Amino acid sequence: MLLNIHPENPDDRRMQQVVDCLKNGGLIIYPTDTVYSIGCDMGNQKAYERVARLKEVKPDKANFSIICHDLSQLSNFCKPVENHIYKLMKRALPGPYTFILNANTNVPKIFKAKKKTIGIRIPDNNIALEIVRRLGHPIIATSVHDEDEVLEYTTDPELIHEKYQNDVDIVINGGYGNNEASTVFDCTSGVPELVREGIGPVDSVL
Repeated sequence: MLLNIHPENPDDRRMQQVVDCLKNGGLIIYPTDTVYSIGCDMGNQKAYERVARLKEVKPDKANFSIICHDLSQLSNFCKPVENHIYKLMKRALPGPYTFILNANTNVPKIFKAKKKTIGIRIPDNNIALEIVRRLGHPIIATSVHDEDEVLEYTTDPELIHEKYQNDVDIVINGGYGNNEASTVFDCTSGVPELVREGIGPVDSVL
C-alpha cells in the first residue's frame, strides 16, 4: 500500500494506520531527513527477521540503527553516555546523523543477538518522529538502496513502492527523499570518530 502523508502536517488517521501496522508486526518504508528507510517495531522479532531477509543479512549479524523520538530514550538501550558525547548529540539532533553507542543489556535481549553497540538516529523529519512517538518505542532503520550503478539510493517513493509493494505492508509517500545517507560517528570509545561523512556537516558537530 502506498500511503500519502504530508511531511509538515502528518494526517492523524493515516499516522495511526502506520502505527497499527507496526504493532501488528508489519513492515513499512518511511521518509527520514536523509534517505527512505525500511523499518519495523524493534521489539517484534518476526518483523525484525523479515527486514533482515529483505536486506539479505542474517538477523544476528544485522547492524540496523534505530529511530528514537528524543534523547530521553537513550537510557533504554545504551550504557551511560559521557557528558561531552551527550552534548555533541544534543547539538546535532534532530538531524542527519547516526551515533554508534555502547549497547546495554536490553539490546541483546531485544535483537536475540550478541550486540555490543547500537546506532541511534533522531531524524529531523516529522513523519518518522511522530511514528516513534505514537508507537512508544523505537523502530528499525535501514536504508532503501537502489540497484542503479550511479544512484545509490532511490529517492522517489512511488518507484520504491513499485519495487517493494510485495515485500512490505506500507510505503509512506512523504515526498522525495535525499540520495545521501546520514553522517556516522562512532562514540563507543568516548571519543567521536567519523565513520562515514554523509549529508550531515561534520564541522557543525565537532
